[in-house]
Formats: sequence, C-alpha cells, structure tokens
Amino acid sequence: MDEDLAQRLGRLLDRVERWLPEQPPAVDWRHDVAALWQSHPLGGQLVPVQPRDAVTLDDLLGVERQKAALLDNTRAFLQGYPANHALLWGARGSGKSSMVRALLNTLSGEGLRLIQVDRHDLVALPVLVQRLRGQPQRFVVYCDDLSFEGSDDAYKALKSVLDGTLTGPPDNVLLYATSNRRHLLPESMSDNQATQLVDGELHHGDAVEEKISLSDRFGLWLAFHPFDQQAFLETCQHWVAHLGGEAAWSEAARGEAIRYATLRGVRSGRAAWQFACQWVGSRSIR
Repeated sequence: MDEDLAQRLGRLLDRVERWLPEQPPAVDWRHDVAALWQSHPLGGQLVPVQPRDAVTLDDLLGVERQKAALLDNTRAFLQGYPANHALLWGARGSGKSSMVRALLNTLSGEGLRLIQVDRHDLVALPVLVQRLRGQPQRFVVYCDDLSFEGSDDAYKALKSVLDGTLTGPPDNVLLYATSNRRHLLPESMSDNQATQLVDGELHHGDAVEEKISLSDRFGLWLAFHPFDQQAFLETCQHWVAHLGGEAAWSEAARGEAIRYATLRGVRSGRAAWQFACQWVGSRSIR
C-alpha cells in the first residue's frame, strides 16, 4: 500500500469514527449495582445505570406477603443457599416493578447486582448468562413487563436459560420477571380444544402444556391483586405524607383519593402515587 493511499484511508477512518456513537463506559461491579443488557449481532454489551429512585421495601404497602417471600428468596441466594427464579404477576400498577427496584436499594449493600433485559434482547440472554458465569458477584437478571405473542420465539431463549440446557444457569444468576400474565403467553379458547378427560383426570393439549411450561420454570410465583379501599387509602396517605409532610393528609385528601380511584376505575399502588403527586403538587402552587 503506497503512502498516499494509506493517508487517505486514515482520513476516511477518522471521519467514520467521528460519526460513530460514543461507547458506553465499562461496567465495574465493584461500584456499579445495576446495568442494562443491550444485544447486538456480535452478542451484547452491559451499560451501567444508576438506580431509578430511592424507593424502599418499607414504602410498598399492601403487599407484605410478597415482600417477605421475595426478600427471603433473594437473601438466601446472596448467601449461597438454594433459591428460586421468581415470577411476579398480576394486576397493573400493583407494585411488581417497584418491588424489584426496592429490592436492589435494600440489598445492594449485601452484594446484590441487577441487570435488566428488555424482551427484545432475550435472544442474546444465553450470551449474557455465560458472561456472568464465574463472576464473584451475584446477579438478578430482571425482565420487566414480560409477555410474548403467540408467534414469538424469543421465549425459547428464556426457557433454555431457566431450565433447558445441560449446564443450567450458573449458581450466581437468578432470573426475576414481572408480567400481567401468569403464563406469559396469550391464551385462547382454541387452546383448550385438545384437552381431554381420561378416567376422570384432565389432560391438557400440547398448546396449553407449551404455554404453562414457561411459567413453570419459575419456582417462586408471587401474585399481585388490586387493592381494596383500605389498602389504597393507606398507600395514598403514605405517599402524600412522603411528598408533602404529615399535615398534607386530611379528610379532604381522603375524600378526593376515593373520588380519584372511582374516576379511574382502579385502586393500586401506582394510582396512589399518582394521586399523591396531584394532591400535593396542586396545593403547593396555591
């Protein structure tokens, strides 16, 4: 290669590099406690992120049983004892995602590291799990709002990592997922057409078995249900006091919280937080 051609190629590469996006900083698990997994054709990369908020498990009301079960499971995992992959499923806005974030804020000092994986990046999940194998830290790989369409094959990668390979996931990795669906896949009436009653026993068809098999790989199921009015009002009071002080909660606030839930047709932790923001914010500007 002559010198003139080499110089032209060098200038061309300089121009290309200026157009390329900056590479994210490398994850340092000694200091970083959370990261996002982003897949690409060559595998994927981990991008460190700061925790979204400082919500703690004490901030989550009306889900005491679920908190205790997930906290015990995660602490057992961090201390090297047997633990289960966990599926948090149920009503929208009931605290599933908030509980995982609060778990990180509570247990990061005990060694918990959290990696969030988007559903569209699950194809490269085996690559991520293999990369984490042998690391000294202990990781919860987290899939938020997880669900699949009937023709979506991405769930096969998740099934394989959970319990479908010869080696299985490493001892330092657990998978936690949140979903509005218990079985993660859509269920239709036609799925039940192959169900048979044999000697008094119900035998599901292949379609149903396939859909159940994914959620069955999660050993810990935690169900989240809509709040009753008492739990909703207690949560509203907590967040109103958190944002505006104890004096911000009053009989007027209570009555408006009931009206807020009635108009929206839902009582949930998310709705309680949204009401608190509206109530405290509107009174702060007056």
